Amino acid sequence: MASFMLKDGMELGTASAATQIEGGELDHSWMRWARRGHIRDGTSPARANDHYSRWQEDDRRMADMGMQIARIGVEWARIEPKEGMFDQAAIDHYVQEIRWLNEHGIKPLVTLHHFTNPMWFEKMGAFEKRANLQYFLRFVTRMVQAFGADVTEYITINEPNVYAMLGYYFGTWPPGKKRFFKAMRVMSVLTVAHVQAYQLIHALQRGMGVQDTRVSYALHMQVYEPQNPNKFTHRLGAYLADRCFQGSVSKAMELGVFRWPIRNLGKIKKGLYCDFIALNYYTRATMEGFQTGTRRGVPVSDLGWEIYPQGIVECLRKLEQLHTLPIYVTENGTCDNRDAFRSRYLFEHLQALCQSGLPVKRYYHWCFLDNFEWLEGESARFGLVRVNFTTQRRTVKQSGKFFAEIIKQGGVTEAMYEAYVADQQYAIKEK
Repeated sequence: MASFMLKDGMELGTASAATQIEGGELDHSWMRWARRGHIRDGTSPARANDHYSRWQEDDRRMADMGMQIARIGVEWARIEPKEGMFDQAAIDHYVQEIRWLNEHGIKPLVTLHHFTNPMWFEKMGAFEKRANLQYFLRFVTRMVQAFGADVTEYITINEPNVYAMLGYYFGTWPPGKKRFFKAMRVMSVLTVAHVQAYQLIHALQRGMGVQDTRVSYALHMQVYEPQNPNKFTHRLGAYLADRCFQGSVSKAMELGVFRWPIRNLGKIKKGLYCDFIALNYYTRATMEGFQTGTRRGVPVSDLGWEIYPQGIVECLRKLEQLHTLPIYVTENGTCDNRDAFRSRYLFEHLQALCQSGLPVKRYYHWCFLDNFEWLEGESARFGLVRVNFTTQRRTVKQSGKFFAEIIKQGGVTEAMYEAYVADQQYAIKEK
């Protein structure tokens, strides 16, 4: 059918990360990585969207488009530029923005760590060392105390599996190391970081008399399948990718259940360490041994990622087997530089969620503005709003208008489908 209704009580909005939108010459790991020439288009997060200065313009546009929720990040390197030295003006800036969002009917979900470390923390070994968690937890304490009752929903750590694997196994992200067991140690330390932050946030909020606080971490999941199901090495590769990249991580972080390759470095007891499922989903991948690929003949984004809407449901069903909790899709979107198929992507993924029978409460589209997209720099556009990075002019795309209409109508009507979706086609992977 070319229509669907949102689930009762389901809210829609967008997600962002501070490093990707704020701009500024800050001393952090991604700025250093860019200066070393690792960004494909030669840009850096120093420009991005200049959101730190233009936040009122951007947030006003979000409100005008009817956004009900917003996932935003705070930049640790801005708040604590030197170890133990906190910038109160930066903290006040984030408090001001949070209060503005609340006052305009946009509920904030705050991410405390989204890939980027201050360089003083990076030089200490960051999350390679469990002893360094005291610094992260001190930062968490400072921000939770500053926000008080203005924030009742937190993501402790965004995509710990991506941070560990790309930074410490594949070496394509900072700090550029390439050791599997180092990556697994970092993942294990991040598990302790999440559990301790989860417990800390709840304790702090109770101490301030704040009720109904919800805390989780955001897990990046893909559907992994063997390129050729008849080949043992392909099946083994798919199994190991699923287990090492996401399966073991979810059990450890959410339930305190540890299995190889994640180790229990913090003597964590079995329990429940999340208040909602937080899934970041983008694509399906195939495995030929340990090589990741994409099937021929499938629809793909401008980055060559397969567009596989049913995968979002498949991933959530795996997580639902661990426990029954409210579901937040904390990231979902596509690189579509011409905005040629994003409306179709939105329609198909939201329709899959709404027809799934799963308790989906939130959907955060990645992202609101075209931004600095990590290794791709400014060349990969995921936004509902087009940004001219030179002039910083913002223009709402057709997909942005479609998303706003979905919020307003509580779903997609046949007329909306014809107007925004019917004529859109995906590119197909040929080789």
